[in-house]
Amino acid sequence: MINYVIEGRSFSLKTDAGVFSKDRIDEGTFIFLETLLKLKLSGRILDVGCGYGALGLTLAQFLPASQFVLIDVNARAVALCNENIASLRTQNAVTLLSDMYEHVEGTFDSIVINPPIRAGKTVIYGMFAGAKDHLNDGGSLFIVIRKSHGAESAATYIASIFGNCTRIHRAKGYHVYQAVKK
Repeated sequence: MINYVIEGRSFSLKTDAGVFSKDRIDEGTFIFLETLLKLKLSGRILDVGCGYGALGLTLAQFLPASQFVLIDVNARAVALCNENIASLRTQNAVTLLSDMYEHVEGTFDSIVINPPIRAGKTVIYGMFAGAKDHLNDGGSLFIVIRKSHGAESAATYIASIFGNCTRIHRAKGYHVYQAVKK
């Protein structure tokens, strides 16, 4: 179990071996959450690579009028995310076991990704490229990535797909980017 406070609200999430950042919310996710909460996202939101749900479920608690789909390729992560949905009594989120966008249906107003850097460039760039087909016109892809993990090259790649990619926040070596589907 990990515990954290964001925007004055306390959260407890169940984690386990085999999922990213099982002992605490990683700094990148925390910076990403703080940035996204200021944007007041709305509508249908997809969390790609959700893990145990730190990003998507925290956002869901602050944005009860929005609908969240949280996906991960790791069955254990999806199971933990489902347990956390139940313990938080989250009414506006569902999970899906999916290799990237394989089982995702419909389009979204926002897609949020804290990319699994250890999975390699081919995987994370596939996540970025696939996002465009799953966004509504005017919808946004948001990512967080460390400068030392290739933030600038990731932004260049995303811009080659979307025609735009803007850094909307930078803190402690992490960059948060937004690309809008036009």
